[in-house]
Amino acid sequence: MDSNPFKEIFKDSPQSSIEDPSLYYEKSLGTTILALVYDSGVMLAADSRTSSGSFIANRVADKIWPITKNIFACKAGTASDTQFLLQTTKNYMSQFAIEYNDKPPVKVAARILQQYQYEYKDYLSAALIVAGVDNLEGPCVYSVGMGGTMLKQDIALNGSGSGYIYGYVDSNFKKNMTRQEAKEFLKKCVSLAMYRDNSSGGVVRILDITKDGFSREYYPFDQIEFPKMK
Repeated sequence: MDSNPFKEIFKDSPQSSIEDPSLYYEKSLGTTILALVYDSGVMLAADSRTSSGSFIANRVADKIWPITKNIFACKAGTASDTQFLLQTTKNYMSQFAIEYNDKPPVKVAARILQQYQYEYKDYLSAALIVAGVDNLEGPCVYSVGMGGTMLKQDIALNGSGSGYIYGYVDSNFKKNMTRQEAKEFLKKCVSLAMYRDNSSGGVVRILDITKDGFSREYYPFDQIEFPKMK
């Protein structure tokens, strides 16, 4: 018996003769997300534009999603897919966290997302970055890509805007940054991506996670410094 739920959903569709139902999803892929490990924790950053084709559906979307008190994720891809993946993972982790006094391993959250990404790789359009601080690995960042790839990295970036800033990241990222250095670096990365990528924009959101907790802040559009072009 075929256990794939997507075929059941699309069985009465006029396009049911086409094998890949994901062709009919409304894609909203524009975004810029990053996360890095610094000297005393991890830091995540994202823009806030949600687009549907050439239409900007939301200028101030929050793309940094809470999973537990010590684990957060940045999301890029189709909004409905990323929301389903992260909410499902959050539900699993809320039960698992009981065994770890509300501080479960970051790797477990990344592994759950990896399994869903792999099992439904033909139907989901989502790229995720999971970051947090736990008692086993300390500060850590995992990139969970389309198809189920999972990599532990010192810095991870994704989304349509990330292609514009790989060179800048490779040239300027360094390990064991201070909190202020990490914040300024991420702010610069997102602003550069927003400057070049039409699908990235809005405000810059930054979330800082340490062993003592987390804090959020954002920079509105009028406080973002863009490159001065002559």
